[in-house]
Amino acid sequence: MSEIVKINSTSKLHEFFGYPEKPTHPLITFIDFSKINIHAIKSGTRKIFGFYSIALKKVKGAGVIYGRKDYDFSEASLLCMAPEQLSIVTDIEKDAFMEGWGLYFHPDLIRSSPLNANIKKYTFFSYNMNEALHLSDKEKNTLFSILQTIQEEFSDKLDPYSHDLIASNIEVLLNYCNRYYGRQFITRSHHSKGIVARFEKILFDYFESDLVKNNGLPSVKYCAEQLHLSSNYLGDLLKQETGKSAIDHIHYFLIEKAKNLLLNSSDSISEIAYDLGFEQRQSFSKLFKKKTGMSPKAYINSISSN
Repeated sequence: MSEIVKINSTSKLHEFFGYPEKPTHPLITFIDFSKINIHAIKSGTRKIFGFYSIALKKVKGAGVIYGRKDYDFSEASLLCMAPEQLSIVTDIEKDAFMEGWGLYFHPDLIRSSPLNANIKKYTFFSYNMNEALHLSDKEKNTLFSILQTIQEEFSDKLDPYSHDLIASNIEVLLNYCNRYYGRQFITRSHHSKGIVARFEKILFDYFESDLVKNNGLPSVKYCAEQLHLSSNYLGDLLKQETGKSAIDHIHYFLIEKAKNLLLNSSDSISEIAYDLGFEQRQSFSKLFKKKTGMSPKAYINSISSN
C-alpha cells in the first residue's frame, strides 16, 4: 500500500497538483483545474489535505476514491471537504484531464474569525461524495464571482482589513452553498420522501427486533449507513422534509415502543428501560418525560384512569 501524503501548505498543494503558478498566500489558494498537470499526480497516491476545500470539478480519464468508494466526476459537481479526509487518484489514462476550480483554505486562516465558531454548521463538509451539489449555470456564476472577490483579497498586497474580508467572503460563499443544497433537497423532494420512508422502515424494524435490547438505541450513523448516506446528509434531508432531526425520529419510535410496553407488558419500568437499551431507569424516565410531559408511571396511571 502506498504511503499517505499529507499536504498542509499551499506551496505543497500546488506542487502536488503540478500547478504552474506559485501561491500568493500560505493559508489559502485558488486553483484552476484546467491548468494542473494531472499526470504529475502519481496513480494510487493516498493523500490527505489539511485544508477545507470547495471545488467544482469535472474529471475524465481518472478514477477518484474517497473512503472506500470510487466516484465518477465525469459530470461537473460541487464538492466540499473538511480537512483530514483521505482520497486516492487511480487509473490515470494518457488523455486524462480535469477542469473546474477549487478554493482551499487552512483552518488557521479562520481561527481568529467568527467563521471559526460557525464552520461546524456547514454540515455539507462531511457529506459523502455521491451527495455532491449539482449547480445551474447561474449558481456557478454566482459562486465564481464571490471566489474572484476572495482571490483578489489574498492575491493583492495585504492590509489590516484583508483577513476579515477574506473570512467574511468565505462565509458568504458557504451560505450560498447552503442555499443551493436546500434547493437541491426541494427539487429532489420525491427522491427525498423515498429516503424518509426507508429510514422510518429501518427504525420500525429495529425497534420490533431484539436489536434495541441487545445494542441499545440505533445511532444516526447506523441508520445513515443502512441508507448508504452520510450522517450529516441524512440529518439535513430529514430536517428539510419533516422539520425534525434524525434524533427526533429515533426518539419518536423509542417512545412509541415504550408506550406499548408500558401498557401491555407485565415487566417493571426498570425492566422495560433495560429492554429499550437503557442501563438505568432514571435515564429512560428522564427522556420519556421530556418527550411526553409525564413520567412513565404517570403515563400508565393517566391511561388506566380513563
